[in-house]
Amino acid sequence: MKTTVTAPEELGGERIDALLPVGIQGLTRSAAQRLIAQGLVTLAGRAVPKSYRVSAGETFEVEIPEAEPAEAAPQDIPLEVAFEDSDVIVVNKPRGMVVHPAPGHPDGTLVNALLHHCGDSLSGVGGKLRPGIVHRIDRDTSGLVIAAKNDFAHRKLAAQLSNHTLSRVYETVVRGALPEELGTVAAPIGRSTADRKKMAVTERNSRDAVTHYEVLARYPGFTHARCRLETGRTHQIRVHMAYLGHPILGDEVYGGRDAKFGLRGQCLHARELRFGHPRTDAEICVATDLPRYFEDILEKLGRL
Repeated sequence: MKTTVTAPEELGGERIDALLPVGIQGLTRSAAQRLIAQGLVTLAGRAVPKSYRVSAGETFEVEIPEAEPAEAAPQDIPLEVAFEDSDVIVVNKPRGMVVHPAPGHPDGTLVNALLHHCGDSLSGVGGKLRPGIVHRIDRDTSGLVIAAKNDFAHRKLAAQLSNHTLSRVYETVVRGALPEELGTVAAPIGRSTADRKKMAVTERNSRDAVTHYEVLARYPGFTHARCRLETGRTHQIRVHMAYLGHPILGDEVYGGRDAKFGLRGQCLHARELRFGHPRTDAEICVATDLPRYFEDILEKLGRL
């Protein structure tokens, strides 16, 4: 597959491997670096080196090889399917499950379970370790994840992610009292310069990020809130809530640890997905109940 990427003014001076993931939905920086090393990224017919710094307005041609067969093995892992047809499957992922194989998590993932459930019917766009995966949620975030069963559906859904018409709504409990009943956090997110394993609000090598929140209930020292993603950056809700000074309860990475609730990981649940069906454009809304761990937290907060 061939595509083109034009450098916007704000990315002038950045390296080519930083530009490509911005212009190609779902492409990671490491994948961009591999394409560059293979000579598959060209400017005016010439392959660009990995150190090339782009100028605003330059248009690059990118050749993306056909996806290789998935290397992840099918595993008979129970799935809670919230919606499924011949194009799309939406799964309610339990907390603790990794979405796709990665170093330290070679199996037992959502991808392994999907390969068993769907057989050969998964999109190849995500590559050999992420077949069908349109978007991700963190290991300790529970809730709805959408996967595509064919490349047509994958491209359509990826476009909706890109233009912000695929709505993702979460519920969370944060520490402290959020300042407003309704609010918006518009703050760019990039890799933390202090800890490369974390993300942070930063102007350096970052991308725009917007999170809308609504207070659902207030408790002594805590707030139950609904968050809607306008963009979908890594750890976005976790980073934005911490940036406000109200980290998510249980989030040890971003400052929300609280041993008295017995949580392992953040109290964050992807509760609703709303999207246009990739083949018919009909609006599909999929919602799920709060999981037991989340209900337990609310019950404990109600007794404070």
